[in-house]
Amino acid sequence: MTHAFRDRSRTHQVLLVLAGALVLALLVAEGLNTGYLPTAVAVVISGGLCVGALFVPPARFPLVAGCAVAASLALSVAEMQMTQRPENTPGVTEWCALLLLIARTVRLQSLLRIIVLVPPTSVAAALLFLRLPESAYERLKIYGPPVLLFSGVLMIVLGLYLRLVDTLRDRERKAAEQAARQAERLEHARELHDFVAHHVTAIVTQAKAARYVTSAGQAPAPADLDGMFAGIEEAGSQAMDSMRSMVSVLRDPEGPAATRPGGDLTQVRGLVETFSAAGRPVRLTLDPRLTERSFPPEISTTVHRLVQESLTNIRKHADTAAHVTVAIRLRAGDTGRLDVTVIDDGRAASRTLNRTRTEVSAHLSAGQHGGYGLVGLAERVEALGGHFAAGPRTGCPGWEVIADIPLPSSPPANRT
Repeated sequence: MTHAFRDRSRTHQVLLVLAGALVLALLVAEGLNTGYLPTAVAVVISGGLCVGALFVPPARFPLVAGCAVAASLALSVAEMQMTQRPENTPGVTEWCALLLLIARTVRLQSLLRIIVLVPPTSVAAALLFLRLPESAYERLKIYGPPVLLFSGVLMIVLGLYLRLVDTLRDRERKAAEQAARQAERLEHARELHDFVAHHVTAIVTQAKAARYVTSAGQAPAPADLDGMFAGIEEAGSQAMDSMRSMVSVLRDPEGPAATRPGGDLTQVRGLVETFSAAGRPVRLTLDPRLTERSFPPEISTTVHRLVQESLTNIRKHADTAAHVTVAIRLRAGDTGRLDVTVIDDGRAASRTLNRTRTEVSAHLSAGQHGGYGLVGLAERVEALGGHFAAGPRTGCPGWEVIADIPLPSSPPANRT
């Protein structure tokens, strides 16, 4: 409870101290109203226990509440036997605290503890009025039962309402935590696929080329063989570097995401050059207006991954592709949207014919293989509010990947 008080703002602390002082003053005033020092002290202690039980941690609440109710019952029974009784109030502060104890019990405790705590608390609240002189009993018989019944029912309803609110909040919090964990898992899955699949595909492709040449009975020249192994070694080293970067992000989520590209699109040139070095030339069209422009990391990462995954798929599935085109440009007439296309002229028969994330997900749930890269690309693009499509080209052989990504508005220029 002390930590909870310290964690509050200074204003809240001052207000709590003032409220505590006011409650203490009321308890002292009601105690002095008995006209007898021992009962005055007892009223302050009993009322203080009841009020304090409202603020103790839930784990300690049953014990403190039980002690407070026992103290209140004992004081009421003792005062009923005494001639020194309060003339004006039996202890309204303590009575209100007992009612709120009923509400808090219903809100926080199990059914068994509710059954154990609520009845004696209700009895303590009812007996508290018997601390008044016997001359006031006639009025208590008339007004007491309706007031006690109404207030008790009201506190039970209040406790049930707060219990329902807490339950709904817990469900919302758990749902938000599950959604956050799922989003994090998907992000890690996309990162692993984008990095590892790209480099491993390069290794597999070059290994297949070496086996094909060897199985054809044509032993490659030492220089060619060395070049193939060098390519495999380089791709393997890049895969290891990517894995290390990913592991470092998983170990230290608060650290910099070393696996993400920078805020520009210049690293796309490196992807294209690496792919072209493997023997398939790629024509890159990069809008000049984009070369000097900085983008949010999520946009540059999405463009980078889209080109990377598309080139990887071409290497894996389009053996006959002779021409590959990568185009990244601002849309004509709308500089607030970025169009990214990757086109090749290879066969499309062996590829996953899915155009949206929903269709790709259905494709995978049906037990078919492939398409994780397309799912990841669709998720990335749609998360930015864009549109994604992938499929055979219309009217000509080949495959196309198209993304339409909205760009954030540029900040206004400073005026002098």
